[in-house]
Amino acid sequence: MNDFSHLDKNGNVKMVDVTDKVSTIRIAKAEGKIIMLPKTITAIMDESIPKGNVLSTAKIAGIQAAKKTPELIPMCHQLNLSFVDIEFNAQDDCFLIKSIVKTKEATGVEMEALIAVSVAALTIYDMCKAVDKTMSIGEIKLVEKVGGKSDHAVEYRPKVGVVTLSDSISSRESEDRSGPILINGFSDAGCTVDHQIILPDGSEKLVSTIQSWVKEGVELIVTTGGTGLGPRDLTIETMEKIFDSKLPGVEQALHAYGRRKVKTAMLSRLTAGVVNGAIVICLPGSTGAVKDALKVLIPTIFHSFHMMKGEKH
Repeated sequence: MNDFSHLDKNGNVKMVDVTDKVSTIRIAKAEGKIIMLPKTITAIMDESIPKGNVLSTAKIAGIQAAKKTPELIPMCHQLNLSFVDIEFNAQDDCFLIKSIVKTKEATGVEMEALIAVSVAALTIYDMCKAVDKTMSIGEIKLVEKVGGKSDHAVEYRPKVGVVTLSDSISSRESEDRSGPILINGFSDAGCTVDHQIILPDGSEKLVSTIQSWVKEGVELIVTTGGTGLGPRDLTIETMEKIFDSKLPGVEQALHAYGRRKVKTAMLSRLTAGVVNGAIVICLPGSTGAVKDALKVLIPTIFHSFHMMKGEKH
């Protein structure tokens, strides 16, 4: 949904922050009607309206309006629109107006599509009001949106396990902050997260723990920590020995998102793969890394379980 506004805890209007959202291809389609006399429809089609070519003018007006949506709706974000188009279908007593708007941004273009239809209809009204006093505009609505979290929304939620790897946390010298972020993130997304463990870096129990969890029905295991460049950072080497197959697309998506925000993310290591039918994703130990991972993984990673069961994309 296009994040145009909401109220903060004090009841003040506040623009939604989309800085950290993933930029994806986003499409919105809207439609509406302008009802008029049949003879007016005929005059428009014959281009005999005194003010000129009604539909061409309305199309230009709608496209321009879509581009200016942030100037018309106060809390809409400025977006780089890559495509806008408007179609007019003559009916017995109305014109059906359809718009489509595309972008590759961090938020949707629903409002742009709705504005395009609205202004196109208003332009038709303005150009024809002298010859038809019966016109009315209505039924303007969003009919489709593509992109964002809802694009890959699926009902299935896997059972999740979280492993924190850290010498200092396992010895209770420091507090585990990344593990709880992952647990809360997946729980809030509707997953059951009943398995959690804290292990020291390079622990020999990592492999046996994962294998045991998989036998108990855990389908998605996320580890945090032990992925740096230090001599004790052995998570990647340990896990890659037991993967049945790698998931390079997941790795690339996580790396790309991190590098876009912080240059030093290129120094972090991560990996993802399949172990006995379960997906294992190994993340860095920082709270920033796991927060970013939740944004990238949820809900798209849930779709993988449909694929693993042989279902279609």
